[in-house]
Amino acid sequence: MQADRDGVAAAAPTGPRVLLRHLREAMADDLGPQERLDRIVQQIATALGAQVCSVYVLRADEVLELFATEGLAADAVHRAELQVGSGLVGTIAATGHPLNTADAQNHPAFKYIPGTKEDSFKSFLGVPMKRGGRPLGVLAVQTVKAQSFTEEYVEALETAAMVLSDLVASGQLQPLAVDGVGLDAGRPLSRKGTRLASGIGIGRAVLHEPRIVVTNFFNQDEEAESRRLAQAIQAVRESVDAMVLRGFDDDPEGSTEGDHMEVLESYRMFAHDRGWVRRIEAGIADGLTAEAATERTAQENRNALMRSSDSYLRERLHDLDDLSRRLLRELTGHGIGKIDDTDGDPFIVLASTMGAAELLDYQRAGLQGLVLEEATPTSHVVIVARALGIAVVGAVGGIIARAESGDRIIVDGETGVVHLRPLEEIAKGYDERLVFRAERTARFEALRDEPAVTRDGEPVDLLLNAGLTMDLPQIEATGAKGIGLFRTELQFMIAARLPKVAEQTRFYRSVLEAAGDKPVTFRTLDIGGDKVLPYLRTLKEDNPALGWRAIRLSIDRPGLLRMQLRALLKASVGRPLRVKLPMVTMVTEIDQVKVLLDRECEAQARFGHDLPTSIELGAMIEVPSMLFQLDELMERVDFVSIGSNDLFQFMAASDRTNSYLANRFNPLSRPFLRALRDIARSAERNETELQLCGELAGEPLSAMALMGIGYRKISMPPGSVGPVKEMVRSVEMKHLCDAVNDAVDGRMGTQTMQEMLTDYADQHGVPV
Repeated sequence: MQADRDGVAAAAPTGPRVLLRHLREAMADDLGPQERLDRIVQQIATALGAQVCSVYVLRADEVLELFATEGLAADAVHRAELQVGSGLVGTIAATGHPLNTADAQNHPAFKYIPGTKEDSFKSFLGVPMKRGGRPLGVLAVQTVKAQSFTEEYVEALETAAMVLSDLVASGQLQPLAVDGVGLDAGRPLSRKGTRLASGIGIGRAVLHEPRIVVTNFFNQDEEAESRRLAQAIQAVRESVDAMVLRGFDDDPEGSTEGDHMEVLESYRMFAHDRGWVRRIEAGIADGLTAEAATERTAQENRNALMRSSDSYLRERLHDLDDLSRRLLRELTGHGIGKIDDTDGDPFIVLASTMGAAELLDYQRAGLQGLVLEEATPTSHVVIVARALGIAVVGAVGGIIARAESGDRIIVDGETGVVHLRPLEEIAKGYDERLVFRAERTARFEALRDEPAVTRDGEPVDLLLNAGLTMDLPQIEATGAKGIGLFRTELQFMIAARLPKVAEQTRFYRSVLEAAGDKPVTFRTLDIGGDKVLPYLRTLKEDNPALGWRAIRLSIDRPGLLRMQLRALLKASVGRPLRVKLPMVTMVTEIDQVKVLLDRECEAQARFGHDLPTSIELGAMIEVPSMLFQLDELMERVDFVSIGSNDLFQFMAASDRTNSYLANRFNPLSRPFLRALRDIARSAERNETELQLCGELAGEPLSAMALMGIGYRKISMPPGSVGPVKEMVRSVEMKHLCDAVNDAVDGRMGTQTMQEMLTDYADQHGVPV
C-alpha cells in the first residue's frame, strides 16, 4: 500500500476501477436484495482494505438502522440503530457531508453502539447515501489501524454509495428493528413553514427543477461514453454562450459591466473549465457512465465547497450544481422538465426558489399551490401566486428533498403546514375542509351583486389589488367597485427586456377596457429593493428596503418614469387617469413628478394627441416621515393611499419577513391604529380622498378596525372581497366606530385589539 507524505496509507489496495467491476457483478447477479447488500459490503471492505464496511438505512421514524455489515457483530444487523444527528453516522445523515477521522473514538460526535463490537477500530470514513437529493442512509468503512483516508478512498466510497442508493430506493429492503415502521423513502411527512398566500391546495407534487436520477451506473464502452460526454459538454457550452450573448443584447444601458453580466461571465467560465470536465472524464475511465460520473463529480464539488469558509466559493456552488443539472439533462434527453398538465389533474409546484415568470409558464388549469424553500411574502413569485389565487407556503425544511414528482401533497396556506404523502385521515379531514370552503365560496358568490353597505346604510368601497391580465376577470367575478392598486411593475418583472412605450400603452389600455366604467388606480414603478429587474442595472445595497427604490429610483431615472407616464396618458385617452406614487418620503418628490407629468401632457398636446378626460395624482403613505407632512401632502394631491404593510414595518422597526419577529408584527396594535386614524382625520379635514391597500384590508377582522377609525375605501386581493363584504353587511357602522375608537384610545381595559374585535364580532353576529 502506497504511503502519503505523513507515512499514512494513501491509496486503496485495489482502487475504484476494481471496486466498480465488483459492484457491477453484484448488481447483475441473481440475488435477493439482502443477499446482494451483504455481498456488496464484503466487496467494498475487500477493495478498500478496510476491516469494516457497514450500511445504515434511514427509517421513517428518523432512525438509522444497521442493514448490513462486514466486520461488526453479525447479530447487530437490524438491531443496532442511531438517531439522525447522533454519533458519527447520525452526524453524516444530518449534515449530508462525508466524515473522515483517524481517531473515531475521540471524535466529539462519536457514540458507541452497544452490541456492534466496534471498540477495536480506530479510523472511520462515512459518506451519505442520497438519491435525487433525498437522504437514504450512510455507508461507512473502518480500520483497526489509525489512518487518514485519502481523497481516493472518499471518491470510491461515494461511488459505492451512489450504487447502493439505487438499491435502497427500489423499496425491496425492509427494516426489521421496529414493527410497522417502513423506510424513509415513502413515508408520510408533515412540515410547518411560513404562510405566504392563503388557501388550500391538494394534488400531485411537481418538482420545478426535476432531479435527474441516475440509474445506469456502469459503462460497457469507455470510448462511447467519452464521445457522449464530449457531445453533451459541447451542447451545454453552446447554450451557456448563447445565454451570455442574450444578456449583452438585452442590456438597455449598452454596458458590459453590469452585475448581471459579471454573473453570466462567471457562469460561462465554469462551463468552459477543463478541471470540471477532467473529473468527469476520470469517472468514465473508472468504469462509470457519463451520467454517473457527472453525478459523482457534482457530489464531490458539493462536499468540498460546502466545507469552505470562502463565501464566494460557496456561492459558486450554485453555478456548479446548475451546470451539472444541465449536463445531466443533456445526457439523458430530459430537457427543461416543465410539467405537461393538459390532463387537468390538480398539482402542486415545489421549488427551492423561482421567478414570477417561471410560475406563469405553468398552465393555470390544475395549479393548486406552491411550496418554496426560499421566499418572503413580498417575493415576486408570491405576489403572482396570490393573484392566481393559489396557496403558498415557504421555508419548509427538508420536504422538497424528500418529495418525488407524483407524490400526493397538501399545502395549507391558512396554517403554513405542508403534508407530503398524507395519512388517509389527514387527507379526509382536508377533503371535508374543501367542501366547507366551497360552501363559503358559494355564499360569497351570492353576494357578488349586492352592495357593500352596513346595516345602518354606510357604503364601503371594496377595491381589488391587481397587477396581471389574469387578475382582470376578478373585477366582474367578485363584484368589486374597481381596482384600487394596479402594480405596474409586474409587467416589467416578467419581461425579458424593458417594455417599450407602445407595449406599455397596449397593456394599460387592456386593463382599462377590462375595468369598463369602474375606476383603476395605477401605481408607478415600485422597483428596487427586492424587486430587481434583470435587464436594469441597479445598486448592491446593505439595506435595500431603505435604499434606492420606488419613487427615488424613478426620479433619478426620469426617462424611465416619463416612458411610463406617456404610456398611461396614451392608454387613458377619453377617460379618467388615476396614478399614485410609491414610497413618497418628502412632498418635494411629488413636485418633481408633477413637472415630468406636465411635460408629458404638453408634449402630447403639441403633437395633436388627445389626453385623458381628467388626471388625478395620488401619493402612497408608506413611511413614517409622511405622518408629519399630512397637511402639505393633502394640498398637493388628489388622493392618498396607505401602504399598510411597509408603513407598519417601518414604524415598528420589524421586518415582517423575519420569522423571529413574527409574534411582534402586529399591525392591529393601538399605536399603529392611532397613526392610521390621524391620517383619516387629516384626509377628512382636507377633503382629500383616502384609501388603504395592504394585508390589513384583506382580513374581515382587521377591515372592521379600519372601518371603525374612518376608512371607507379599502383595496384587497380578489379572494378577500367576499368575506369582507359579508362582514360589512353584518355590522352597524356607528356602533362599530364607537367601540373601535374607545378601544384604540385604551378605554376598553387590558384587551388587545384582536381580542376586542373578536368579542365584538361574536356578540353582534359578525362573520369574521
